[in-house]
Amino acid sequence: MSATALGTWIGAVRPKTLGASLCPVLMGAALAWNDGVFAWLPVAAALAGACLLQVASNFANDLYDGLRGTDSGARLGPQRAVASGLLTPAAMRRALVAVLVVAVVPAAFLAWHAGWAFAAIGVAGAICAVGYTAPPMALAYRGLGDPFVFLFFGPLAVAGTRAACDGEWSIAALFCGVAPGAIGVALLATNNLRDRAGDAASGKRSLVVRFGEQFGRVQIALAHGLAVVVPFIAYFLGVPRGAIAASMLALLLAPISLAVLMGRDGVALNRTLAGFGAMLYLYGVVFAIGVLVSGGVR
Repeated sequence: MSATALGTWIGAVRPKTLGASLCPVLMGAALAWNDGVFAWLPVAAALAGACLLQVASNFANDLYDGLRGTDSGARLGPQRAVASGLLTPAAMRRALVAVLVVAVVPAAFLAWHAGWAFAAIGVAGAICAVGYTAPPMALAYRGLGDPFVFLFFGPLAVAGTRAACDGEWSIAALFCGVAPGAIGVALLATNNLRDRAGDAASGKRSLVVRFGEQFGRVQIALAHGLAVVVPFIAYFLGVPRGAIAASMLALLLAPISLAVLMGRDGVALNRTLAGFGAMLYLYGVVFAIGVLVSGGVR
């Protein structure tokens, strides 16, 4: 494979979005450690499953948006592989199928180790990842992309990682998952805010297209706010106080959302997307370190 082809595939994977997988897994792993049930192999399987789900969603998005003409040459974001002709639809389909096949391995292991709920989550996640843009579901075109991102990269990912270790689903972990889910929604809403004109023209009825630009700006700010308050409330659910360090991080990064509220638009929103992408990585790391330092194995 040439360097150019490798770069194209790396771009299609969208590495900057993988924080949506890493952040909740780090949080769930830290909570498992604090509860004294942490196990490396189940956590690794949860991380692999989450990353593969994210990559499958990215490949499906590239493929079906490209086929629909949503990712036109006028788009303000990064170039997409299928829409730009760098990859054929057939090549992207093969890659998508390959990722989904590989994803069966961690899902099967988790189902065997921690309960068949993981098989159901894996199947539902795969269907929604492809159906995010693929017909007939086309969740993103119906304004349903936000709930998918929130649920699968928020509460289910954090609590699922925690449960992967011993099979127990924790209310505290489910609640903590609201934070990464909200940051993921903020990232998605920023993308939809930037692309609202092209989305409207191609029939992609995101929430921003449905309810307007101002709705999108407020949605982003509120999602950021959730990331601030969740660790404070989680303390009263038994989560170690060190997790509040993630709240402090989210407060320090408030200018990301404030710039959107003040009218940042167009290509400038690419900086906001990068900011939320970095926030996802950092939030998970800071939360985990805070829990480990102030909590520890009981």
